[in-house]
Amino acid sequence: MTPFEAVTQADPYVYYAGLRQQSGLLFDPHLGVWIASSANAVDAVLRHPDCRVRPLNEPVPSAIAQSAAGRVFGRLMRMNEGARHLCAKMAIEPALAAVDPQGFAGIVSRVVEGLENPGDDLDELMFTLPVCVIASLIGIRSCQRREVARLTRDFVACLSPLSDDSQLGKANSAATRLSQVFSELLNNDAEASRLLSAVRNSDETHAWEDRDGLIANLIGLLSQTCEATAGLIGNSLVALQRLPELVETLRATPLLAAALVAEVARFDPAVQNTRRFVAKRCTIEGSVLEAGDSVLVLLASANRDPGANPDPDSFLLNRPERRTFGFGSGRHACPGRQLAMCIAAEAMLAWLHRQPAVSAPVYRWRYRPSLNGRIPQFEQDRRPQS
Repeated sequence: MTPFEAVTQADPYVYYAGLRQQSGLLFDPHLGVWIASSANAVDAVLRHPDCRVRPLNEPVPSAIAQSAAGRVFGRLMRMNEGARHLCAKMAIEPALAAVDPQGFAGIVSRVVEGLENPGDDLDELMFTLPVCVIASLIGIRSCQRREVARLTRDFVACLSPLSDDSQLGKANSAATRLSQVFSELLNNDAEASRLLSAVRNSDETHAWEDRDGLIANLIGLLSQTCEATAGLIGNSLVALQRLPELVETLRATPLLAAALVAEVARFDPAVQNTRRFVAKRCTIEGSVLEAGDSVLVLLASANRDPGANPDPDSFLLNRPERRTFGFGSGRHACPGRQLAMCIAAEAMLAWLHRQPAVSAPVYRWRYRPSLNGRIPQFEQDRRPQS
């Protein structure tokens, strides 16, 4: 097995434990990459200034470099270092942090009520809900949110090396249309949301002076929300399937939905790994990495490191001092972590509210093809998992 194959296995965590026992940071000659699997190694790589999010010789993947999707990709703060990263981050992160939690929960509830059948249509609950919530927060009109959610799902294909030419073509069209939607929004001050106003009026945005960069990073907020939050919701549903006693726990104490989602994010995260690229020779965890080396950072493995989380293979709602690496750390830590957790918790309560009081449905599932995302796809016939 390789770390890429492990992502969509029924239980990749035994494999990750074996890697940690060999070394927290080791070189795999067959894959030609370093693998960081321990909490210390993962944290060290994510925080190291010479470990970059893109290779120096390929800032944009060659498959999309000349396309509209590539032009958006090249401006995303999550895919950049230096000023392009910092200006966007310092404009957007404080605006997200200032979102009122109670008001945001209200937005999620209203969007849930507008869904067709969030209790039965899990695809709608996992994918449409999160993007529509963030679109609402940005100021996208309700009549456009479903289109934006569909376009965002098309756009994220450009982020995967598994995408074929047809998917990349849809991603390119989606980038063009999403850019148009946000350009129209920016031209209409009367419809600007509190979040968008905060981003546009920050000192960093004025220093940034890059309208296309702002549009790209608004698209980036949607794309980061899309699959990662879908996986968080889906894996929370998987947790309820595997531990059905939690269903009654949540019915009795709905406030524990936040704790459920937080433990799922540690125990079975949506984002299993990420990459870093070494810009110049450096030493990490006693190993010398050369310029041009690649590091596969196993976030999910770090979550199960007993040095970070004692008794890591137990699912504990009230886990003390929980450490979770799936949202990153250091300069590229996800700025929307708390919003994603809130969306997922509200989604779980919405699903539970629409289920019969006597019992929750039983599903089968498999995982969508991916090299880094663990996103379940549920069967519609609800037969017990074999």
